[in-house]
Amino acid sequence: MHTIRNTLVVVDSKQPKDLILNRAKMIARATQSHLHLLACDKERHHCSYLSDMQNGLEQEGYSVSAQQAWHGSSHKTIIAAQQAQGCGLVIKQHLPDNPLMKALLTPEDWKLLRYCPSPVLIVKSATPWNGGTILAAIDAGSSDMEHRVLHSGIVSHGYDIATLAGGTLHMLSAHPYPMLSAADSVFQLKESIQALYRERCKTFQAEFDVSDERLHIEEGPADVLIPYIAHKLEAVLTVIGSVARTGLSGALIGNTAEMILHTLDSDVLVLKPDDIITHLEELAAPSPSTSADTAASSWPYNHHNHRPHT
Repeated sequence: MHTIRNTLVVVDSKQPKDLILNRAKMIARATQSHLHLLACDKERHHCSYLSDMQNGLEQEGYSVSAQQAWHGSSHKTIIAAQQAQGCGLVIKQHLPDNPLMKALLTPEDWKLLRYCPSPVLIVKSATPWNGGTILAAIDAGSSDMEHRVLHSGIVSHGYDIATLAGGTLHMLSAHPYPMLSAADSVFQLKESIQALYRERCKTFQAEFDVSDERLHIEEGPADVLIPYIAHKLEAVLTVIGSVARTGLSGALIGNTAEMILHTLDSDVLVLKPDDIITHLEELAAPSPSTSADTAASSWPYNHHNHRPHT
């Protein structure tokens, strides 16, 4: 979290600005990062809105730039700006999904989580982070290197934010139901499964000071347990990972991050493994033929030309 030097903040004149700006300012204060405001709209309706917001933040001492752009959809516009500005974090307020549209299309927030190379913070609640519970959800059953790196990122981000907000970090991992027919005897009993999962979490507990009382190893599907435990703990932020690949399989199967987005009460921070980030950056890189279209569909309001310090 402390390595973020440029944060993309997606704003909308139709939504209250205090909710998303409160989160953006807290992160900017902690990381000394530059804030790049983005309005996703093909019409120039946000000129005065963006200018007023930028001026207000600059008067409070923040480094800010602003832009209005449109690249065919909101998630494509956000990713284009994230890549162009080199943003290490995207902050966006969650829009409740229309049930009918959700049945026909993949919601834009789902697409953003799936295709955005950087971590994405989805703001859902007005509850302050200060003094609150931060829940880091991992899959301790997956112990390959890719997952262990992702798990370390999830818990370390949760730890950083808990430290920043003066809150308390909890860890959660869902485990499968016991199966008497399982080839490995460990997975035949609930007690042995939980012991295995707790053993795999010990390294993270020691590194990030998570007591046994704040480690939750629960039986059941992750997409059900994560919202349940987050609600039970009254978590203000849930940190999760996304390892789903892009393409048809990802569209059909989805992943836990997408499935629980609408059921979580808390804000949600979604991270990805490094190899997927690299792949998504390659997919997001604009081709030379689209550079002219990009310039034509984007209007910056960076009149003070503030840039982040490197």
